[in-house]
Amino acid sequence: MTADVIYGRTKSRPAEVYGMFLKALSHIFGAIVRLRHIMYRNRILRDAPLGCMVVVVGNLTVGGTGKTPIVEKFARSLSDRGRKVAILSRGYKSKSDGIIAKFMRWLTHGEGPKPKVVSDGKNVLLDSEVAGDEPYMLARNLKNVVVIVDKNRVRAGHYAITQFGVDTLVLDDGFQYLPLRGQVKLLLVDKTNPFGNMHLLPGGILREPISHLRRASYVFLTKSDGKKSPDLERIIHTYNPSVEIIECAHKLEKLVKFDTSEDFPLKILDGKKVACFSAIAAPDSFEGFLEELGAELVLKRRFLDHHRFEERELDAFFSDAAAAGAELAVTTEKDSVRIRPDYVAKIPFYYTRLEIQILSGADDFENAVEKICYPKRRADAD
Repeated sequence: MTADVIYGRTKSRPAEVYGMFLKALSHIFGAIVRLRHIMYRNRILRDAPLGCMVVVVGNLTVGGTGKTPIVEKFARSLSDRGRKVAILSRGYKSKSDGIIAKFMRWLTHGEGPKPKVVSDGKNVLLDSEVAGDEPYMLARNLKNVVVIVDKNRVRAGHYAITQFGVDTLVLDDGFQYLPLRGQVKLLLVDKTNPFGNMHLLPGGILREPISHLRRASYVFLTKSDGKKSPDLERIIHTYNPSVEIIECAHKLEKLVKFDTSEDFPLKILDGKKVACFSAIAAPDSFEGFLEELGAELVLKRRFLDHHRFEERELDAFFSDAAAAGAELAVTTEKDSVRIRPDYVAKIPFYYTRLEIQILSGADDFENAVEKICYPKRRADAD
């Protein structure tokens, strides 16, 4: 209902009153956000420099903008060029200490828990339930990159530097995290819904005023169709005249068999009867991808975003899939990490692997990477 009110899809007197209430709260939220930025800008609240390169990846809005594949691509590019990289994540939906453990720590003045090391750059050390879906997925896909989860990214960054000797920190979803200042800020904008109704939370989807586009070093237009968007580019350049805009799309790269981790080409879907399930924010796009590849979807099942699958739910799905005549089943990579690794499906079962395709601004992407890596190369040459 709230989304319908925000976007004006519900026309009634109660909806109008509710909408006015949400917009009033948006003004209060906006004042708090602006005050916080002013306090950091004027050093009333202070950030904590850690003495290494900090790259921030984030957005101005709530909802998915396709951050994880961008973080993965950027971290891999930096690592391939010789940087020692750690990704710092707050670990959305990761398992935290219980109330009793927190109370006992407070009672005894004990130290807080250490940051969770999801990957030490060589081995994946935690599962998705403890680490969170995205950090686990990044750890599984990236070699030679440390992945650490902690809500306190300053503490996590210090731990990454002292324990693993990293020289580059990548803050996943860090645009609003002001205690650790980034030298390079990558701001992601969903081209299909850039700024919602232009209002701040809770009357809109903006976490910060749209004027904060000026804080970006680079703007990535995600979920792009490759067509020019002069109105959107005009808005961006109104607030940040010199910023480089990089357009990219999320493309399916391959299928991975769940039980063996073998790679398969996407063409195996063509002409096949397929069952699919997902627990993501935008299931339509996932299902549309499969149909574009020639799959006949005989069964589609959707769960709430970040749903953790129980075995009985999976058993029911695969039974229904077999009954519907499905030759194979497909889910997303994000969903696959929330399934027990030894789960045995009744029919061949795969997950999709996405990659980021740069549609325009490839040189700007390389320049962003080189801007970070050049000091490292120069020091090595000396």
